[in-house]
Amino acid sequence: MLRLVLAVFLLSLCTTQFVNAGDDPLSTWNDSASKREIISFVKDVTDPKSPNFVKPQERIATYDNDGTLWKEAPVYTQIIFALNQVKAMAPDHPEWKDNPALDAAIKGDHKALAATGMKGVVEVLMATHAGMTTQDFEKIAAEWLATAKDARFKRPYPSLTYAPMVELLGYLRANGFKNYIVSGGGVEFMRPWTEKAYGIPPEQVIGSSIKTKFEMRDGKPVLMRQPEVFFIDDKEGKPIGIQKFIGRRPIAAFGNSDADIQMLQWTLAGSGRRLAMLVHHTDAEREYAYDRDTHVGKLAKGIDDAKAEGWMLIDMKNDWKTVFSAN
Repeated sequence: MLRLVLAVFLLSLCTTQFVNAGDDPLSTWNDSASKREIISFVKDVTDPKSPNFVKPQERIATYDNDGTLWKEAPVYTQIIFALNQVKAMAPDHPEWKDNPALDAAIKGDHKALAATGMKGVVEVLMATHAGMTTQDFEKIAAEWLATAKDARFKRPYPSLTYAPMVELLGYLRANGFKNYIVSGGGVEFMRPWTEKAYGIPPEQVIGSSIKTKFEMRDGKPVLMRQPEVFFIDDKEGKPIGIQKFIGRRPIAAFGNSDADIQMLQWTLAGSGRRLAMLVHHTDAEREYAYDRDTHVGKLAKGIDDAKAEGWMLIDMKNDWKTVFSAN
């Protein structure tokens, strides 16, 4: 009898928690147009009686990572990681001083590095991310992320995820969606930590990558990272990556910059009800405020064409009760 009473009591607790969560599935969001649109969309596509009902296996949602799910300003986290690695590796590579980009990185001269353009940035990434096994790279990246802290917020980088977006991931997941990261960042830089931070497993992370080569070392097979680009998952590369690695068109897509527009266009080109949203960084006090004049997450076309194209802007300052996750 006691067991039955306890079981009923526990069941009642679980039921109460579920109902409360259902009353406000996005509790870290203010009551804004963005929040209402998300909830309306989810209810519509998951209602079997709705003409816009979508079968669970087709409920695909894609998300950019930098600036959409976690902080990207004032410098992309992976760039900070690469600069750290350059300094650590420099004593073994005196020839790097003859390369303007690598020399600037060693000296910590961000202005000089920026002057070398994308070519210089790629050279830094190739120098620090290649010449090792995939397992070794993931280990190095995971160890750095576990200890390195953001200069302004004094917190480890994986803790600087956006609480409202993490909550959104959970809300869509609870309603039968499968979430994918589709980012311009390095895929093997993201995979060691995205499952813990977002609940997104490695196989649901799509990103830029360098070439790898199968080799036998000491009688064991390894994949060696090569100093050559394999795939850039940015701009028009995002729809290509979605088709190549997912094989289904998303019905919801979330980004924060003009580099995400092609993913949003691809998503909205499908039939039925769709959702395309861009996080607009408007909160200088709690995070950063930037859009048009920035070297990270530039958002200009995304603002100018949002209404005509059907993209909704998420106003960070006004739409979110809080910015960063608690942990």
